[in-house]
Amino acid sequence: MANNRLSMRKITEALRLHYECGRTQREISRAIGVSPTTVGEYLRRAKAAGLGYPLPAELDESAVEQRLFPPPVPVDVVRAEPDWVMVHNELRKKSVTLELLWQEYKSDSPDGYRNSWFCEHYRLWAGKLSVSMRQTHTPGEKLFVDYAGQTMPVIDGGSGEIRQAQLFVAVLGASNYTFAEATWSQQLPDWIVSHVRCFEFMGSVTEILVPDNLKSGVKHPSYYDPELNPTYRDLAEHYGITVLPARSRKPKDKAKVEGGVLIVERWILARLRNQRFFSLVELNRAIADLLVDLNARAFKKLPGCRLSAFLEMDHPALRPLPQNRYQYAEWKMARVGIDYHVEVTGHYYSVPYPFSRQEVDVRYTETTVEAFHRGKRIAAHARSTHKGRHTTVDEHMTPAHQHVAGWSAKRLLDWAQGIGIQTHAVVEAMLGSRKHAQQSYRACLGVLRMAKTYGNARLEAACDRALRLNATN
Repeated sequence: MANNRLSMRKITEALRLHYECGRTQREISRAIGVSPTTVGEYLRRAKAAGLGYPLPAELDESAVEQRLFPPPVPVDVVRAEPDWVMVHNELRKKSVTLELLWQEYKSDSPDGYRNSWFCEHYRLWAGKLSVSMRQTHTPGEKLFVDYAGQTMPVIDGGSGEIRQAQLFVAVLGASNYTFAEATWSQQLPDWIVSHVRCFEFMGSVTEILVPDNLKSGVKHPSYYDPELNPTYRDLAEHYGITVLPARSRKPKDKAKVEGGVLIVERWILARLRNQRFFSLVELNRAIADLLVDLNARAFKKLPGCRLSAFLEMDHPALRPLPQNRYQYAEWKMARVGIDYHVEVTGHYYSVPYPFSRQEVDVRYTETTVEAFHRGKRIAAHARSTHKGRHTTVDEHMTPAHQHVAGWSAKRLLDWAQGIGIQTHAVVEAMLGSRKHAQQSYRACLGVLRMAKTYGNARLEAACDRALRLNATN
């Protein structure tokens, strides 16, 4: 009896601290000397019994105890068993809570179980599911992406060389619908193109993309403000998707895709282990066939399969693909030269002359090159494959504008004259070899600065030889 009275006093004190003082469960646990879990149980039972604080005056300790800890339901009372699968699926929908589902259950079954029993037994039921199945993700909200730890050997039919292919895996949060494909690497081009093909495989786009902190996607991992690779950010903007990288050393953030990777390794890679592949196309064809089987396999503890769950839950909530397919683009930061040009893969592209010597962001695809200054596009060109040459817009470099950030043809020629006659002749030839003299300024400076490394005499000798060979470049 003494222990019961002591327990009731602690319960009463817990209710007072919660309702009158607004203390947290952890603070209450320290104050009354019980675990936070026990405090939570006291508060749940009081809420289910309709008790707050102060307790009704007409209830003594025995009456309160009976309300909080009612006797077990007699065996002959049959209560409607909740449909836990329906509860689990409904919880995936936005704003749906266990409290709401219990109320709906009680409206259909007035003699059904209390809220505390309902919540506790749902958690016990959900605890028997796998970690990835247990998570209740909103349909159409998240796509988890990562690479498998295992690789697949591909044999070069000509040389016999064996090359290891990587496996990209993507899993939808609500339905566990899975996509997988092999690529040669985990580098940026393969990483981006795998995303594009994944979206096309699903025929739609989620709201959120959850990658691991792979360098191809996340330039600088951070708990608070991860910095995305510019190309990955470009992809996200094209599809109107939000990228939320998984936090470092937080496996629960990516439990969904880790479970998907494990299943893909067991149900696809393991089944292909004794086959030999001689091209990436051949390997991906085999993966695609097994992927159909994987998505059609029945769940063990839930009705349906990944495909049926996708069609029922995710597909109606997903957003349509953009009208145009994403075109792979890379970004780089470049400093504009004194000749108003920026270098991209060995070719030089003009920008307006006021941006000489300034840093710009350059975005380049297979067909275009664009330059941006503080987010504003200042130049756009068709991409060229000719290294060492220039693509120039006349409006960027007008012939009338002779001085380039303090440099001019006369200044370069005067510098060359100070070194020697042959150097002057070479610089003069270089300045005359281009449509715009400014296009040669960068090369001229490269020649003139050799005097600092090799001396005037050696540079003069080299220029003399260049003139005799007609090789002034």
